[in-house]
Amino acid sequence: MEIILEILKYTVPALIVFFTVLVMLRTWSKNEDKRRKSEFNMHLTDDILPVRLQAYERSILLLERISPESMIMRNSRNEYSARQLQQELLSNITSEFDHNIAQQTYISTEAWDKMKAAKNQIINLINETAKEVKPDAKGPTLGKLILEHLTELNNPPSQVAIDYLKQEVKTLFF
Repeated sequence: MEIILEILKYTVPALIVFFTVLVMLRTWSKNEDKRRKSEFNMHLTDDILPVRLQAYERSILLLERISPESMIMRNSRNEYSARQLQQELLSNITSEFDHNIAQQTYISTEAWDKMKAAKNQIINLINETAKEVKPDAKGPTLGKLILEHLTELNNPPSQVAIDYLKQEVKTLFF
C-alpha cells in the first residue's frame, strides 16, 4: 500500500502539470492561428482592395461604353443602313461585355446582375427601336430614334447600374 501511495505522490502532481501544460499549449496554438489568419487577411485586404476598385472602375467604363448615347456617337455613319447600325451596336455591346466578363470575380453578384440587366435592356431597346424603321433606312435615322426612346425612360439602364456600382463602392469604405 505504501508503494502505491509513493507512486501516487509523484504521478498525480506530474499528471496535473502535464494536463495544465497541454491546455495552455492548445490555447496558445489557437490564439496563434487566429493571429496568423488575421494578419493574412489584413495583407489580403491590402492586395485585393485595389483590384476590386479597378474592377468597379472597369465595370462603370463598360456601362458608359455600351450606353446608347456613347455607342451611337462612336458608330453612327451616314453610309450605314439602319440594319447595319443595329448590327454594329449589338456587336459593340457583345464585344465590350465579353472583354470585361472577368470583372464579375471582384464585384458582388447583385452588381453583376445589374450590369447584365442593363446590357439586356439596351439590347432590347435597340432591337425594338429597329423594328420601327425600315431595314434600308439610313443609320442616323435609327440612331436618332434610339436616342428619343432613351430620353423617354426615367432611368436609362446604364445609369441605373452605374448608380448601383457607385453605391456599392461607397460601402467598401464605410
